[in-house]
Amino acid sequence: MTPNSPDVHHKFMKEALKEAHAAAAKGEVPVGAIVVCQNRIIARAYNLTETLQDPTAHAEMQAITSATHAIGGKYLPDCTLYVTLEPCSMCAAALRWAQLGQLVYGASDPKQGYCTISQKLLHPKTEVIAGILEQECAQIIKVFFAKKREGTIR
Repeated sequence: MTPNSPDVHHKFMKEALKEAHAAAAKGEVPVGAIVVCQNRIIARAYNLTETLQDPTAHAEMQAITSATHAIGGKYLPDCTLYVTLEPCSMCAAALRWAQLGQLVYGASDPKQGYCTISQKLLHPKTEVIAGILEQECAQIIKVFFAKKREGTIR
């Protein structure tokens, strides 16, 4: 498998989906993220906004922090972030500051995603690949919010 092949992207997005399921199990909005460097996962994260009572504790923010600690530096130009949902503008701006090499996301977020505000939020050299396992990534979010509306999740 070559580093940019669909098979590699599916493999790593499945890992991000595992993180999203872990978030859902904790009552968090089910967004998961992983950071890959040299074909190896160096960070895993999911939303922790409810757990930490912190509106900035998105999966991407947690993953950036973990990845920069793993590599011992603040820039991630040789890394790929896999995230199940299109990043919001806050996360996209943080990815810009981290100089992320590649962003791969599953489901688009037409209400809160960074593309609704400006695609220029990301670093100009960041390559973006959207729609990897889009249906699976969107489904976990839809199910979560349906249960929330029903009152089966607080």
